[in-house]
Amino acid sequence: MNRLHGLLHFAATRLLPVWFGSFVAMAQIPNFQHIVVIFQENRTPDNLFQGLCSAPFGSAASCSTTPTASQYNIQTSGWLDRNSATGVTQPGTVALANKYDLSHAHSAFVAQCDANPVTGACKMDGSGGVTCSGKCPSKPQFRYVDNSTNVVTPYLQLATQYGWANYMFQTNQGPSFPAHQFIFGGTSAPSAADDAAGIFASENMSGTKSVAGCTASAGTTVELITPAGENQKVYPCFEHSTMADILPGNVTWRYYAPSAGSIWTAPNAIQHICQSTGPGGECVGSDWSANVDLKPADVLSDIAACNLRSISWVIPTGANSDHAKVNDGGGPSWVSAIVNAIGNSSACDNNTGYWQNTAIVIAWDDWGGWYDHESPTILAQPEGDYQYGFRVPLVFVSAYTPAGYINNAHHDFGSVLRFVEHNFGIREGALDFADSRATNDLTGFYDLSRAPRCYQAVDAPKSAAFFLHDRRKATDPDDDGDGR
Repeated sequence: MNRLHGLLHFAATRLLPVWFGSFVAMAQIPNFQHIVVIFQENRTPDNLFQGLCSAPFGSAASCSTTPTASQYNIQTSGWLDRNSATGVTQPGTVALANKYDLSHAHSAFVAQCDANPVTGACKMDGSGGVTCSGKCPSKPQFRYVDNSTNVVTPYLQLATQYGWANYMFQTNQGPSFPAHQFIFGGTSAPSAADDAAGIFASENMSGTKSVAGCTASAGTTVELITPAGENQKVYPCFEHSTMADILPGNVTWRYYAPSAGSIWTAPNAIQHICQSTGPGGECVGSDWSANVDLKPADVLSDIAACNLRSISWVIPTGANSDHAKVNDGGGPSWVSAIVNAIGNSSACDNNTGYWQNTAIVIAWDDWGGWYDHESPTILAQPEGDYQYGFRVPLVFVSAYTPAGYINNAHHDFGSVLRFVEHNFGIREGALDFADSRATNDLTGFYDLSRAPRCYQAVDAPKSAAFFLHDRRKATDPDDDGDGR
């Protein structure tokens, strides 16, 4: 008995404090209470993030096309060009708010991919067949955003202070309408059966500035791509589960977008969410009314009012979108305003603030026709006719992400959905769409056992107050309807 008493005393005075101390050190948060997906427009890493390779954010040694764990996969010169006498083109600069737009239709993907007829792999030397509208220079896709005026410095600051993905690819080989369907519901297929058969909506709506989704006017169609290759067309109103449908009952959601009928407002194409009054009508469903907000700046109001939902998709106005030809350079400030609002929050969630329990995923919906050197992995059939597309940037921001972290795993929009599923206790791949086909869930970008980092505000020309009081009419992030 005395020996047992001694052992118990030893455990109580020596072993238990050691164990309990370790437990306390690991007891940060079990999961994020909030996830914010900020979905910008039409850029590649080679186009938008050249600043990672030069002072003050890096140097030439910071970047490589065969990166180590600590290098950014950015190519700064010698871009492959099959129409050049030397086989390469030296890139030129372009303003973020430039005056032309490149095609980002599926046909543009095919042209820029220039697939090897034997292996099917993209040669990534495509320059022919990509159309351009506006004040187009020669070889307009071989351009990168010049940061000499610090226009994209907020993006570079976020990328170097938090997590950067070297290999983030858009899931689809085409423009915005299907891309937004994938980020919200895991597929651009009209139905679950179509997804299983490899049948996907591959383009934007037919006709310039067409209204999308279940309120589109009669006769509006969207092209389908199928393993058989024929291009069928269907009315753009689909019916299948989305991420919003599989969230647990205590997990709330909101989709912020600038208009009800745009190709970027993904819920409008899901019949059970929209519950359209008919072609040319409006969405009147209860889920639509409760969860779709048609003023993007309301995300800033909701953060200030401690009303941030569990999962938020945030779509910008055209001016703040980074979309070529229509943006005014406001994108970096817009994104920074959201991140700063969360980072500086202190009164919400029982006075803990949002910073310590929120993850922010910043991604771009498609490549926008710009050059990128990294070849995507093409999936096997039946999805292989349309997945995956070109690289797009991804920045992961949280209090549990180390500064300067670079992730070399391969990601796509399905990875973002798997992250949402993992975080909220849903079986990963539960939709059985892109979330099932993705190979990871973004958990490499954070470690919840780490002590949360203190927030340092991102410097940007425009603050949240600008966007909250902006009286300009909100435009959609594109003006080219069909993506061409």
